[in-house]
Amino acid sequence: MYKKSILTALLVMVTAVAAHAEKVSVDAKIQKYKSAPGVAGNLGSIGSDSLNNLMTYWAEGFKKKYPNVNIQIEGKGSSTAPPALIAGTAQLGPMSREMKSSEIEEFEKKHGFKPTKIGVALDSLAVFVNKDNPIKSLSLDKVDAIFSKTHKRGGADVTTWGELGVTGKLAAMPISLYGRNSASGTYGYFKEHALGKGDFKNTVKEQPGSASVVEGVAKDIGAIGYSGIGYATSGVRALPLSAKEGGKVAEATYANVLNGSYPMARMLYVYVSKKPGQPLPKVVEEFLRFALSKEGQEIVMKDGYDPLTAKLVEEQLKALK
Repeated sequence: MYKKSILTALLVMVTAVAAHAEKVSVDAKIQKYKSAPGVAGNLGSIGSDSLNNLMTYWAEGFKKKYPNVNIQIEGKGSSTAPPALIAGTAQLGPMSREMKSSEIEEFEKKHGFKPTKIGVALDSLAVFVNKDNPIKSLSLDKVDAIFSKTHKRGGADVTTWGELGVTGKLAAMPISLYGRNSASGTYGYFKEHALGKGDFKNTVKEQPGSASVVEGVAKDIGAIGYSGIGYATSGVRALPLSAKEGGKVAEATYANVLNGSYPMARMLYVYVSKKPGQPLPKVVEEFLRFALSKEGQEIVMKDGYDPLTAKLVEEQLKALK
């Protein structure tokens, strides 16, 4: 059972591609997927909203190859993945951040071994403004000054667009903040990497999903928000970022993710319960092999995220053995 129809999924894909139009291609060295015999049964995924669309698209492609597989996808936030894997209510735990040590400890306490982390895609965590906002770029120091009330990066509080150098009617307008709720891995990643583990302002409009953040920014000329690049639309613009004020600015492109110049690049993961020395259930292993195949990484690209390199794919496949 899927949360989105194939038609809806394709429309979202087209929007994402249009918004993230950099020429990206899947590494030619990544192998095509080869179907395996005897793959059937139920497969459940609970976790990241950022990965929800991608998991749905993979599920649709996988089910075409294995009609006897029943797949359920639920994406309410990365923090829902560890409890589901611990309880066994899902075999796949997509997360837009790494598991916390406390989550790993809870898993190990229940199962006697640590969860296995599989990288499945690359992402530029983007800072979005309305398409009609003229601001050219931001440093993470300024992002912290905008979103945080504790200012761990040391900057002074910023509340209007004029304080960021924007002129005209927008200059005096208060900055309207959009973000995710605390169940989100994107929320946790942004808090750690952009805010230096500081606290968000109470005025941030917390949204239940990435799409809601982007939609809010698209409708509000004075808004700013953060989300994975895969949720970009024509109504918003991802700002080029620098790690420090006065530092080199980098756009949220695939090339800049790979070369490390974009300061908010991250890996997206699927966690699984794999007992050391024992294989994964066949349906789980093959789903992950499909995601890491040429076809699976082409789906990553169509969804607006960035594909893994062949070297990265090889490293992830080793973890399945």
